Amino acid sequence: MSLSVVVLISGSGSNLQALIDQSLEGKLDIDIKAVISNKADAFGLTRAQQADIPTHFINHKDFPTRDAFDSKLQNAIDEYQPDLVVLAGFMRILTEEFTRHFEGKMLNIHPSLLPKYKGLNTHQRAIDANDHEHGVSVHFVSAELDAGAVIIQAATKIDKDDNADSLAKKVHTLEHKIYPLVIKWISEKRLAYKSGKVMLDSELLPETGIRYNQDLN
Repeated sequence: MSLSVVVLISGSGSNLQALIDQSLEGKLDIDIKAVISNKADAFGLTRAQQADIPTHFINHKDFPTRDAFDSKLQNAIDEYQPDLVVLAGFMRILTEEFTRHFEGKMLNIHPSLLPKYKGLNTHQRAIDANDHEHGVSVHFVSAELDAGAVIIQAATKIDKDDNADSLAKKVHTLEHKIYPLVIKWISEKRLAYKSGKVMLDSELLPETGIRYNQDLN
């Protein structure tokens, strides 16, 4: 049976598109039940509609508190009873109650080699720090921002002429490789979350997860 997934977005949805494409190509055995956005003009909603995936817009500005919005969002997700919740550029800090409800069932992709550069503007921060490499991490979501158990990281070299935009493009390319890979592992029941730790093929992963290479499958 396909892994049932709900995807949360706030923007263009390029990672969503990577999941849709790999599903259509038969590389990923998932059933995207719905795509939910807090932004009405998020292009990811259009991507979903073009793929005949149900979409929902829940405006966080309509709610008096973060808790109230998260409660509404939680109820919308629970209607689909997904195996997995995938944050794909969902630009909201989630409440502890919400993250606890989906503990071990919610993934995020963050554009840095965690634990470096939690939060925003990660590409420029890596350049300003004169780092030699930058990258992206896929992790389970916890109550602390960008601090859940890391599953996999992929790195790219920072060249002398890189700026935040060029570095972002490099990182996006890596994102579209490693996010579907992690979800594939979950669909194949190879990846498990236990008490804040990650197991792949019954082996405990290091704190920074696996370092991606082309041979991983």
